[in-house]
Amino acid sequence: MNPLILALDTDDLDIACSWIEATNGSIRTYKAGLEFFLSFGSEGIAKLRTAGDFDLFLDLKLHDIPHTVAGATSAVAHINPKFLTVHASGGAAMIASAVAAAPAIDITAVTILTSLDAPALEQIGFASSPMESAVNLAQLAVKAGAKAIVSSPHEVRAIRENVGTQVAIITPGVRPAGSALGDQSRVMTPRDAIAAGSTYLVIGRPITSLHHEGGDAMRNRAQEILDEATSA
Repeated sequence: MNPLILALDTDDLDIACSWIEATNGSIRTYKAGLEFFLSFGSEGIAKLRTAGDFDLFLDLKLHDIPHTVAGATSAVAHINPKFLTVHASGGAAMIASAVAAAPAIDITAVTILTSLDAPALEQIGFASSPMESAVNLAQLAVKAGAKAIVSSPHEVRAIRENVGTQVAIITPGVRPAGSALGDQSRVMTPRDAIAAGSTYLVIGRPITSLHHEGGDAMRNRAQEILDEATSA
């Protein structure tokens, strides 16, 4: 199984397609986020699929009342994402509504955003540490039917111990050694994240920043990261 997910974080649809064409041999799954989907919609996803055969991680982070999330989930089901994200903090009923609305999709619960550190969590009202909060949210989500969890790599080991081996854990905040942190506060190398229990690793700028050097540079970098991750 290929653990890499490339984040298509660009406002240029043609560039996103070129990233898929350049890396499709080393990467199987691609992430389209909220900004991308609001910009290009389902037509944009259809164009992406012309660039290569891949699994879609649709990262919309749905968070609303259960009825609304069920409707939103149904509205994107025809795009056929492998993963669709919801916020675990929306509660068990909300997560369960998404699961019921699209049983063929792996509803994926986001625990604590990797941009949030302990002081930021305290500011927004979380009484527990990032670790405890992430584990609690992961357990709640799995009980509600979520098939996958998104968490910082630093919470992966504890989450894995609490949710078992059947649940996929998707890890953003992964940076190869020497890479810039960007807007991520809690990061880990690909090798260490896989060793801790991650199933998938979301990678973005360490690969896509090489776009101006050409497809070969991106492809080579993707393969290097894949080799590092799978050598764990």
